[in-house]
Amino acid sequence: MGNSVSAEAGVKVPNVINNSDPPPECPMHKKSEGKPEEPKKVSECPIQHGNDINPYNMMPPANQQPAPDQPFELPTQRQVSTIPRAMPDGSTEFWVYPSQQMFWNAMLRKGWRWKDEDIKQKDMEDIIKIHNANNEQAWQEVMKWEALHAKECGHPRLKSFGGKATEYSPRARIRSWLGYELPFDRHDWIVDRCGKDVRYVIDYYDGGEIDNKYQFALLDVRPALDSFENMWDRMKVMYMRYRYELIGSKKTTKLTN
Repeated sequence: MGNSVSAEAGVKVPNVINNSDPPPECPMHKKSEGKPEEPKKVSECPIQHGNDINPYNMMPPANQQPAPDQPFELPTQRQVSTIPRAMPDGSTEFWVYPSQQMFWNAMLRKGWRWKDEDIKQKDMEDIIKIHNANNEQAWQEVMKWEALHAKECGHPRLKSFGGKATEYSPRARIRSWLGYELPFDRHDWIVDRCGKDVRYVIDYYDGGEIDNKYQFALLDVRPALDSFENMWDRMKVMYMRYRYELIGSKKTTKLTN
């Protein structure tokens, strides 16, 4: 992460960090028939100085410079996400993921030391792909919730986000009391629903092996219980899931009889 705003998601890097910086590569967009494809606007942070912290992603300015004792060179190219960002002037741009070099520097800044790990150049490429895949997956889950308000707002955008790896959500704690594992990371995302700020809580759980899309985390994404509207959305979804499961179990029973 750095002075260019980038989406941040949980990436479980063994013995490195749990709350890492900014999911598969962005899909190609089809060109509109008869119309030239408009260039995708990239969201960059305002210029920052000193130790200023970007309030949108809670990260210091970007650092694309190699570390003094870095064992190999790392690319500085950055990938544009498919996640729209809410701009102060009302326009829409897209969040940008960190480069491998930015990610490396961010890990060093958080206390990781590469000499303690058997890490290779290819590992950083994989880490970035996993990290970006988690972000895209999280946004798709957010959009499923936002579909409940499609008539109200057809173009929700991500406004800001922040990692809270050590602040377990109440649901995560309750699950742990029941014997389930705690998430390895947590993020809170603020979504701009056409002028209304809506907070989402995202818990990241270890899903085991990494698939061919570089996805391995199990995401628990839901609106935070900080407004009546969010509580009502969660109640509606709970009812729909229960009803779907009940109908499905009845159909299965009929087929087996």
